[in-house]
Amino acid sequence: MTYAITQTCCSDATCVAVCPVNCIHPTPQERAFGSTEMLHIDPATCIACGACADACPVDAIFPVDRLPAAQKEYAAINAAYYEEAEAARPEPDGPNFHAWGEPEFPRVLPADFAPLKVAVVGTGPAGMYAAQDLLLHTSAEVTLIDRLPVAGGLVRYGVAPDHPATKKVGDTFARFHAHPRVRMHLGLDVGTDVTPEEIAAHHDAVIYAVGASADRRLSIPGEELPGSLSASAFVAWYNAHPDAAPDAVDLSAERVVVVGNGNVALDVARILLADPDTLARTDIADHALAALRGSKVREVVLLARRGPEHAAYTTSELLALKHVPGVELVVDDHDPRTAAALDAADPHAKAAALRGVARRRPDWDEPPAPGRRIVLRFHCTPREVLGEGRVEAVRVASDAGEQTVRAGMVLRAIGYRGVPVAGLPFDENSGTVPHEAGRVTGHPGTYVVGWIKRGPTGGIGANRTCAAETVTTLLADAVAGALPAPQHTPRSFHRLARRRNRHVIDARGLAAIDRAERTRGRATGRPRVKLSTVAELVATARSNRMSLRH
Repeated sequence: MTYAITQTCCSDATCVAVCPVNCIHPTPQERAFGSTEMLHIDPATCIACGACADACPVDAIFPVDRLPAAQKEYAAINAAYYEEAEAARPEPDGPNFHAWGEPEFPRVLPADFAPLKVAVVGTGPAGMYAAQDLLLHTSAEVTLIDRLPVAGGLVRYGVAPDHPATKKVGDTFARFHAHPRVRMHLGLDVGTDVTPEEIAAHHDAVIYAVGASADRRLSIPGEELPGSLSASAFVAWYNAHPDAAPDAVDLSAERVVVVGNGNVALDVARILLADPDTLARTDIADHALAALRGSKVREVVLLARRGPEHAAYTTSELLALKHVPGVELVVDDHDPRTAAALDAADPHAKAAALRGVARRRPDWDEPPAPGRRIVLRFHCTPREVLGEGRVEAVRVASDAGEQTVRAGMVLRAIGYRGVPVAGLPFDENSGTVPHEAGRVTGHPGTYVVGWIKRGPTGGIGANRTCAAETVTTLLADAVAGALPAPQHTPRSFHRLARRRNRHVIDARGLAAIDRAERTRGRATGRPRVKLSTVAELVATARSNRMSLRH
């Protein structure tokens, strides 16, 4: 029996670190790491010890003979990754049957290295991987800051509710929230409540992990019509983000057009058509669940500018789309290049996953046919959103000319974009903060990690390697004496934060929020019921503090 890595792989390489026989690849030291969609276990060398499954933060690793029905194909996917390398595998010339690289020691800290005081702005995966690295490998004291009154970032507000295994990485991060060397300041807005200069004056170094909160625009006529919104706004709405109004989404249309074909596009298409009774067992926002129960949406059309061989989604997410109960997956056969790409695709190529999927040429002037379906339309570019007072159709262009797709809602899912951070330089072209291996250009003691550092690429696990690079740079600067000396202590920063914002939430308040949400969830058979407004979150955190006083 061997193990296989499945759909929810986060690629953070925790499994690689614990594998005793080096059978999980690509490793962070290999060139392919970061460019492959997921990690793979070599069935020829796996000894089925289960160490990788125990370490996996997202429950993505299973024994092959226990794979759920919808994930049986991952046994072949893992094996196929190694087929081409099999012929080149060298014969063992000694008792060690597995290839190992030379040991590396990227960090060497002096024995008298003093504890650092580091502030991390942002409590999503990037920030928490950086904090985890500092807490586990140094004696640093960490101040966690977030503008929202609850921690989690992308894990809480970006992962689709029907991907509960992916959300489990949040449990790994949560154990550091109450760490004895951590101080938490949630609900504290940098640039409004405190300035970057004030944070820097109280810490040896500051790491910004603020993500990419804006979305890219289509820049076509009609984009501002009611019924046209960003996928990021839709995701925030169904994930109970405090910035999303409960009535922000109208699901009265029968057909929805999603512009884009990345994983976010697939997420919103899947949620729009998912069975509400199934979603009722997740942590989806109450207002979103109620709206989906009354939804009229029966068909979602995903528009992609290029062909299926260049699709931005991962193969694993596409395969999951094929297993959504009661939802048919269809390929629009309007362009002969689509069929040619699917038929000629290598068996292991992304496009090959669409073989066997129904191909049709829908009549876009008519309402959707009975049933629920997701239609993938490749080689198609939106030119204009049409409608009198709200979205009624989308005019699209392809090699065959222009066509109008009748739809009552348009979601743009063409990528995220970073926004300027107060007091830091910003590259408008890339939407990132200029840096050198995480060190902010021209700002000693200031660092970046995550999407604000590298742009909106890579999933949750990619932040682990990204954070390791930034922390390594920070520690090298500390050893070299290049960090500015702080003028005040983190304790005085705590007092400053409380003066500026009396609603700042600490680790005890966050724990109270977590308990309240889980308690609400147990009453309805759900993992949690999220508090969806700042007022609710603050009141719940404060109620814990008041109860402790009495």
